[in-house]
Amino acid sequence: MSHDDILPEDGEAQAQTETPGLESTLEIKTPEEWAEALAKAEQKAQENWDKALRTQADLENLKRRSEKDLQNAHRFGIEKFARELLPVADSLELGLSVETANSPDIQKLREGMELTLKQLRSSLEKFNVVAVDPEGEKFNPERHQAMAMQPTDEAEPHTVLKVYQKGYLISDRLLRPAMVVVAQDIGS
Repeated sequence: MSHDDILPEDGEAQAQTETPGLESTLEIKTPEEWAEALAKAEQKAQENWDKALRTQADLENLKRRSEKDLQNAHRFGIEKFARELLPVADSLELGLSVETANSPDIQKLREGMELTLKQLRSSLEKFNVVAVDPEGEKFNPERHQAMAMQPTDEAEPHTVLKVYQKGYLISDRLLRPAMVVVAQDIGS
């Protein structure tokens, strides 16, 4: 047996024996088969590109949502604390609204309460907690809670006649509605 008897004559057979599985790529394909394979590859590449863009958009949306949540946490983080302080402000205001004798001791007590209330309001305002005192305004069910309707011809119907308890906003969001008496048309 000679050396020529062992070696195949064409290079393709040699490539097949040296690298198994390569035969499918070495087959001669028609231009239509190449075009079809190219179209499939381009479609797969486009699908992967679309997935990458969607993933990037999802990440950016998540980042924006997280930033907004963080801002809201900073902005509204004191909401519970502020809600607990509102009865203190109400009590001070109620105490100041009571008619008292003009004795010097009571005047000093009154001045101390006024100063305390002023400091409390100032502290609340630093954290964007503001009072809503809607007397004389149109009734707004989103910010006011009607406790009673009162027939009157002295005010337009659906306006606030009296405020029982002030409402409060925290950064333009309702913390507590104002409790009010609303004018009712006498004809109603």
